[in-house]
Amino acid sequence: MKRTERLHAISEMLRRQGSRGCTAERMAAEFDVSVRTIKRDLASLERGGAPLWSRPGPGGGYGLTEMASLRPVSLSPAQAVALLAAVSAAPDAPYSDLASAGMQKILDVLDPDARDRARRLADRVWVDAPPAPRRAVRSALEQAMTEQRVVRIRYTSADGTSTSRDVEPVVFASTGGQWHLIGWCRMRDAMRWFTVARIEQARVTAIACTGHTVDEIGVPPASARPVHGRDD
Repeated sequence: MKRTERLHAISEMLRRQGSRGCTAERMAAEFDVSVRTIKRDLASLERGGAPLWSRPGPGGGYGLTEMASLRPVSLSPAQAVALLAAVSAAPDAPYSDLASAGMQKILDVLDPDARDRARRLADRVWVDAPPAPRRAVRSALEQAMTEQRVVRIRYTSADGTSTSRDVEPVVFASTGGQWHLIGWCRMRDAMRWFTVARIEQARVTAIACTGHTVDEIGVPPASARPVHGRDD
């Protein structure tokens, strides 16, 4: 996960914890970094104006003294549960961590009655979700796509062959129940599909992508579409 994204995620985690706060050890485990890194992140948040508090000793930890909030959201309990179900059913989807944080924000600013009804309805919706790829791999792919930079991956093909490749990310695509990274493979000098679950390692490089476009992938199936909202 990119540091700026981790700082935002830490703020959201502390905001959700409220007056209970959270230990540095728990945050370190959540974001797969060291306690020392978490404490540096907390110091950066405090320098940036975040109203942090800390309590030493057993039962101590870190928290926010003030809660930033969104404007009131007009959302029915059924709409809220529909969004929760979509996010929960796709933990392997790109940007799913950010989607979960966004959903929590929405739930937090619903009026109390609507929030309670949404939670009761959510108890009646069960999800047997697929396992998510390793956070480090997923975060690197998301960062490379967002910033349009080359990502260096270690990839194992269906026949068990493992290779290291530099890829210019172009599209995330879900098909056949699996997520794929489609990008320009610099080793093959061609567009290639990489199943995200088979990417063992991923590291964002400082190399900018050269401008390959979605049109180079070809015509998508009739059932495929971008994840836009309602068409104009």
